[in-house]
Amino acid sequence: MRGHACGCRTMALNRVSQLCHEITRLWLQLKMITDDILKKEDGPLLAAQIGSELQKQFAILPGGRGIDGHPVIFLPEFPAFGELPEEELQNVLRYLTSVPSVAASGEGFILIIDRRLDRWAAVRATLLRIAGSFPGNLHLVLVLRPTALFQRTLSDFLFKFNRDEFKMKVVMLSTVTELHAYIDPGQLTTELGGTQQYCHDSWISHRTAIEAFALMVKTVAQTLQAFGTELAETELPNDTEATVDLLHKHTLQKDTMKEDLKVALSQGGRLLACINEPLQTDPDYSMTQDEMENLATVQRLMGQLNETETAFDDFWDRHSTKLEQCLQLRHFEKHFREVRPQLDVMFERLSGFSEVSISPAHAEHVLRELSSHEEKACELMDLALSLASEGDRLIENSHYAEDSIRPKCSELRGVCEEIGSTLRSKKGLLLRARELHHALEKAFQWCEDGILLLANQPVDRCQSQDGAEAALQELERYLDTAALHTISDRGAICCQYEAVLNPQLRDHMDKVFQKQSSVQEMFEKRRVSLKKLAAKQTRPVQPVAPRPEVKSPLSSPNPERKERRYSADSALCKKGESLVHNGSTRHASLSEEEENLAVLRRHVMNELLETERAYVEELLCVLEGYAAEMDNPAMAHLIPSTLQSKKDILFGNMPEIYQFHKRTFLKDLEAYTDCPELVGRCFLERMKDLQIYEAYCQNKPRSESLWRQCSDCAFFQECQKKLEHKLGLDSYLLKPVQRITKYQLLLKELLKYSKGCDGANDLQEALSSILGILKAVNDSMHLIAITGYEGNLSDLGRLLMQGSFSVWTEHKKGHAKVKDLARFKPMQRHLFLHEKALLFCKKREENGEGYEKAPSYSFKHSLSMSAVGITENAKGDNKKFEIWSNSREEVFIVQAPTAEIKTAWVNEIRKVLTQQLKACRDATQQKSSDSPNPTSNNSSVSLSPFRSSAQKNQRKQDEKKVEPNPTSEANSCPSPKHKGWNKPSLSADASEENDGFSSGEDPMTSDIEDEVVKKLAPGKYSVVADCEKAGPQELSVKSGDMVQLIREGEDGQWFVKNLHSGKEGWVAAANLLSLISESKSSQSLSSSDGSVSGNLSTSSSCSETYTSFSDIKP
Repeated sequence: MRGHACGCRTMALNRVSQLCHEITRLWLQLKMITDDILKKEDGPLLAAQIGSELQKQFAILPGGRGIDGHPVIFLPEFPAFGELPEEELQNVLRYLTSVPSVAASGEGFILIIDRRLDRWAAVRATLLRIAGSFPGNLHLVLVLRPTALFQRTLSDFLFKFNRDEFKMKVVMLSTVTELHAYIDPGQLTTELGGTQQYCHDSWISHRTAIEAFALMVKTVAQTLQAFGTELAETELPNDTEATVDLLHKHTLQKDTMKEDLKVALSQGGRLLACINEPLQTDPDYSMTQDEMENLATVQRLMGQLNETETAFDDFWDRHSTKLEQCLQLRHFEKHFREVRPQLDVMFERLSGFSEVSISPAHAEHVLRELSSHEEKACELMDLALSLASEGDRLIENSHYAEDSIRPKCSELRGVCEEIGSTLRSKKGLLLRARELHHALEKAFQWCEDGILLLANQPVDRCQSQDGAEAALQELERYLDTAALHTISDRGAICCQYEAVLNPQLRDHMDKVFQKQSSVQEMFEKRRVSLKKLAAKQTRPVQPVAPRPEVKSPLSSPNPERKERRYSADSALCKKGESLVHNGSTRHASLSEEEENLAVLRRHVMNELLETERAYVEELLCVLEGYAAEMDNPAMAHLIPSTLQSKKDILFGNMPEIYQFHKRTFLKDLEAYTDCPELVGRCFLERMKDLQIYEAYCQNKPRSESLWRQCSDCAFFQECQKKLEHKLGLDSYLLKPVQRITKYQLLLKELLKYSKGCDGANDLQEALSSILGILKAVNDSMHLIAITGYEGNLSDLGRLLMQGSFSVWTEHKKGHAKVKDLARFKPMQRHLFLHEKALLFCKKREENGEGYEKAPSYSFKHSLSMSAVGITENAKGDNKKFEIWSNSREEVFIVQAPTAEIKTAWVNEIRKVLTQQLKACRDATQQKSSDSPNPTSNNSSVSLSPFRSSAQKNQRKQDEKKVEPNPTSEANSCPSPKHKGWNKPSLSADASEENDGFSSGEDPMTSDIEDEVVKKLAPGKYSVVADCEKAGPQELSVKSGDMVQLIREGEDGQWFVKNLHSGKEGWVAAANLLSLISESKSSQSLSSSDGSVSGNLSTSSSCSETYTSFSDIKP
């Protein structure tokens, strides 16, 4: 492998070296071409520089050649030649001698001097000046001497004496014809007797254009040479941005070079066309040697330009390829640097991911989290593998950095393979853990159902052979399902799931196996007992308890703690001491039943203690991991300004809740570990302390609003990371709300398994108190939303109920239209019933989210409870009732959403009014204890809560005589002359009568319940309300069913048959007290406990509904 890697690196280096050598070769070729252009066109002077001297035309280069090819320079007649500055003469002669080619200039020039009109002195002066300043190789000087006789004679004579003075070969010619002996007439201009056409201005223009083109070519060559040098010396950048900028910069420069080359080539093309123009107009035209040399010069420059462009294009292609490959490499390296750390983080996160779980819910949660990570990991691996494929394409395209790309591609694929393998391993383990959890939970649930089956088997029915056989068959059928629901081989389970068995899961598995053994043992004991009972051929003697004496509720030592019977088993537990025991079988059945219930109680108690300990730990974790960190100077820079100094808002009174549970409540609960049925006393003793949750729940909207503003800040993320919490702080801030609502569920379970035990009454009272706290918390959340009330709400006493209703108003003294309009246009009002007042508010729209999504209430009206009366049925609608004051001058017709809600409100208002009346009567009786009231002995008050027709007529007459004053009645003791507690009948006509009840009316003078109990008798009755059974042997009925009261049992139970469904069962007499009378068509007047509910975000509600019956004649 090492040798192969070295070979790959050597090949890559060779490719890079070849590319560099090729680019260097092309650059040197370009440099040679441009250097040649610069050298050849580096003349001493340009026509544009001496244009004014050339325009004087004292010396010209017509382009002719001598017989031997010597270039001819012609000096025409110029009288002021002697006056020319030496510098001008030198510049013109030097320029003219530089125009012919180097080869032609090397042959020597022929100088023709035309002085035919001049004097010898001028000729001599011209020859002397030329001899001293001619810059080139002078082959021959031909002089056309003066034509005047004297001057010609003088020149012939003096020339002989001065010939040596000129130091050059000079020939004196008398005529142009003599000149033709030296130069062909075709090479001479017309003024010298030749045929050559010459225009000096055109010659200057051509020379200027050719020289400008040569200069352009030279400039382009210089620019290309400089640009080539820059490209060749450029080092490749190390980052993407710099590479992109460099490539863009060089591309712009290349485009500029190409544009300059294009302009130069266009210029050369036009110049060639201009030189060839005479040939285009005259095919017989013969170019002079100078014109041919000009044409060759331009063609040579054009060829050099084309060659330079080709070399530059080749060089640029190689250079741009190198830059593009560099850019590709930088992109690849950048993406690699981005992806590689993410792969490491993902691999580290997956490696540290727990593959064990402690519960089925936890297993599902971990699997969901792993699935979420799996999606992210797959996206990341796809990105990494795509990058590796891109690297492979670069290598296939012969990238110069193959030795750097190939290892990175291999590294990406290796890490992706590791992540995929880890994912598969973790997921497989989690699936096995979930499978084990489900198996354990299935077995545990089978045990729980088995315990309930044993607990719910009626002991009295098992005394008969048929009942025992039926119970035995039921047990056998349930045991047949054990193979499908239980786990049997512990060793095989441990071996199969060894990889996921952590200590907690192993302990849980041991508990399940232990529970299975216990349940199977309980089933075996029950089977033995039932087999003995089934084997008996004689009918067992039924135990009979003496019928308890019916006592008045007033004489009961504890009348406020009467309970309904929930099951036949609980009744048997209560009557255990009074039963006649007829054999050991009976004792065995009862003790087994009690044992099963004790197991269930211990199970609920263990759950209460375990969840309480976990709750305390969670509170401590939040206070130390979040609240304390807000005071940590090292974390101050992470806390946003909106969160500073707002710890009390965010956490509320959580520290107080923690201290109470840690120091007090948890220890109190642990004291009842061995006697869970008595734990209700602990709740009752600490009920006042548990009211601290009310303040926490009232602060929860502010806390949640603050959390939403700052939930994404670095402070919370850092704290969560330190605590290794999978859930955010908001989930833990909800724990107190969840905990206070959890207590009532646990108390219900304990109460279910504690019927007949010593602490059952305490459990019932604790449950009612906890539900009262939940209701108070819920009501307080609504109270704080009331706006516009000028008084102090705390002065109105305890809030009893609250809810939304449709309300109509009537005013006796109002205008008729106002009264009619009020009847048909209901108002939507939210009512708050306090001990001392009833508030009417208007509910506003709900805004916000979560706890902030709560309504607000605008105060509209209030009624003092000391001046209030009620009419329970209004307008023939069983959901309406009336609230009136001031002798019905102001009447509010209230429609509840349901009949049940209306009944609850009427009962609660009636209870308030009754308590006010009772307080008034007690005060009056204390004042008049020394003097008897004579009228009380003469008055007759009905003991029945139902009024006869005569009483109604009497009541109407009393109303005509006396207008009641509720305010005065509430503040003074009522006399027997006042009307009794009137109840409306169920008919529509009766509901229109002004039957009502106010705090000034006396509802009863004797116990109503005792009166009705005496009147209960067997017969058929119609049910007017639903009732769900509270125990396994109780009967469920629905409104409209027909039932038959068969016989009265013990503890206030009646055996009832539902004629609609054919089912039979027991119904508590307390549910019949207020519903059955001699008139057989009346409605209960006794006040019942209203429903109480806790309406928090995670709380559950609990309500108690009483069943009403209206009998019909059988």
